[in-house]
Amino acid sequence: MKLVIQIPCFNEAAILGATLSDLPRLIPGIDQVEWLVIDDGSSDGTQQVAENAGVDAVVRLEPHQGLAAAYSAGMRAGLRRGADIIVNFDADGQYRAEDIPRLIEPILNGRADMVIGDRQVATIEWFSPMKRRVHRFGCWMVRLAVGERVPDPVSGFRALGRWAAAATALMNRHTHTLETLVQAGAFEIQIEHIPIRTNPPTRPSRLILNVRTYVARQVATLARAFAVCRPVAACALLLLAILPPVAWLAHALLRDWLPGSANHAEEMSLIPAGIAVLTSLAILALYRKLSRRREALRAQVYQQRLEAFESTDSPGATAHDQKFAAAAGSLDATTSRKL
Repeated sequence: MKLVIQIPCFNEAAILGATLSDLPRLIPGIDQVEWLVIDDGSSDGTQQVAENAGVDAVVRLEPHQGLAAAYSAGMRAGLRRGADIIVNFDADGQYRAEDIPRLIEPILNGRADMVIGDRQVATIEWFSPMKRRVHRFGCWMVRLAVGERVPDPVSGFRALGRWAAAATALMNRHTHTLETLVQAGAFEIQIEHIPIRTNPPTRPSRLILNVRTYVARQVATLARAFAVCRPVAACALLLLAILPPVAWLAHALLRDWLPGSANHAEEMSLIPAGIAVLTSLAILALYRKLSRRREALRAQVYQQRLEAFESTDSPGATAHDQKFAAAAGSLDATTSRKL
């Protein structure tokens, strides 16, 4: 059993050495532990610090591409190196390496494909009231999109088995946390949450430079992932949200502004119906586009999983045989070839 600990970095030379020094090399139930650093276009010597600390590999991205791209690159590199479990660990040292054995335990025991560390934000003394309110709002939004309670949806401290790691198919450049949660249901990923401890911050967050911008980005990411993974629900909600007010507004404006409209009640009643038809056709076109995108993602993930489990001695391959069969049976091959 091989564990790869991946650390996405962007100009983390000042703190990376201390973070790496805390990482384990021996974990019960794991035969081999490797450290993998993803250097996302750093200009401060992050790669040199990583190499001097004895990491097993450094993936260099040029130019700077963002956290989502660095996370995805780490997952691909970890799978190529034969990882059975990949742990995502932040370079800024906010998480505690001692929690890694607890984080991977549900995967080792076959209870989960992905485990997310719950920072228990309500108890963190250095979190401001504003951050806590934003976190509660995020939990509420994720619950609406996912359909179940997620205690810490933006926690980056995660462990993924090979099945979950091979399903990485991010559509945004900002971050990976929310999108992977929405995709988990579509890609049959079992998730478990465990409480973890955190360290005081060593630097200001680079993701939350402005609270409003951060929230807007997260909401947009969540909405896009929900729409692609659940196009029927997304289009139905959109139709219910916009059709009644648009039809009513159009009817009211035309009734008040067109001369003699009171004498043409029957003709005026056709206006909302016409708008309803046009709106429905537009949403139907959107549904078809989202469905094609969903099929493309499913085909991509299916291919990635085939490659990840192509070796017959890959741990966990047998446990997922039925899932592969179901995915192959439901995959629209014709649509996938067109895409």
